[in-house]
Amino acid sequence: MSETPSDPAARRAARAIDALRRGWALRITGADGALDLIAVESARDAALAGFASGDILLSGERAVTLKLTNQRPAATPGPVRIAGAAESVAAALAIADPALDLANPLKGPFRTVATGGEAAAAAAMTMARHAGLLPAFFVRDASGEAETECSAGDVAALLDPARLEIAARARLPVEASESAEIVAFRSPEEASDHVALLIGKRDANPPVVRLHSECLTGDVLGSLKCDCGPQLHAALHAMAGAPWGVLLYLRQEGRGIGLVNKLRAYALQDQGYDTVDANLRLGFPVEARDFAIAARMLELLHVPRIRLMTNNPEKVARLEKEGVEVVERLPLALPANPHNERYLATKRDRTGHQL
Repeated sequence: MSETPSDPAARRAARAIDALRRGWALRITGADGALDLIAVESARDAALAGFASGDILLSGERAVTLKLTNQRPAATPGPVRIAGAAESVAAALAIADPALDLANPLKGPFRTVATGGEAAAAAAMTMARHAGLLPAFFVRDASGEAETECSAGDVAALLDPARLEIAARARLPVEASESAEIVAFRSPEEASDHVALLIGKRDANPPVVRLHSECLTGDVLGSLKCDCGPQLHAALHAMAGAPWGVLLYLRQEGRGIGLVNKLRAYALQDQGYDTVDANLRLGFPVEARDFAIAARMLELLHVPRIRLMTNNPEKVARLEKEGVEVVERLPLALPANPHNERYLATKRDRTGHQL
């Protein structure tokens, strides 16, 4: 097992993400400008003295929901800056949090302006998603000294899957296979550890591989709103019936938007939105997971060719793009229940899942 040294750029980005969670101001620099930001969700009114203009930075997805993209500064894909939109945390949350849309139906009128730094704004949205926060910020053009600062390049360095290494491995008897082995992967600056479960005896044949994104509600609590728990256990038993298999358990809850935001999406689904529209109203892309992480895990396990167990052809394409040879796609069919019928239909009809 090798150890990846900590990188100064990645450390800067990790400190900046911590600052976002704590409601502290930070500066993000990019090739086309620098921005000072405070995450709306974690901000406190007392910290907004330097953000008197009330400008708000939102994701492009949230801007579509707010019907801002017909204005010229918001017409291109990407984050959108609204001039003078909110001077308090409560006012900003009414704009940024879709859970408050019904209580605040008459928003605006809004005036969009140039972000002041497209690269910095895009990096901010990535950081919000990584921090599990709503993608919304109080924003101003950079001025004065900054206590916490990082660049768009620092964020890319932090999220580089090449920094992932094997941290530990051990025998782990599980229900599906008493001879299973668990392998943990870690990068120096990240808090979340990804794991692989190896089942069966390795041979020259490509293993059955399942990419499973963490789902606390389904995997642990037995939620009926999704099919994650049953898929996880069915995949493990299918691997036990094959010569060998690898489960990659990716710490990318809620398709990459985090547990809290996933629960917000659940609340929007209770209002009638499907899983795709709920993510978009929150301000996130439909698919925010990073499958390059899975490719790096397979590389470290010396598994270049796989039989991928998935109903999602996009996973095949994304892994092949990262250099993994997928020799076969194996569907995973499970019965629906009254609570997840619409969810499964949405995956089939709007995100291309197929058996």
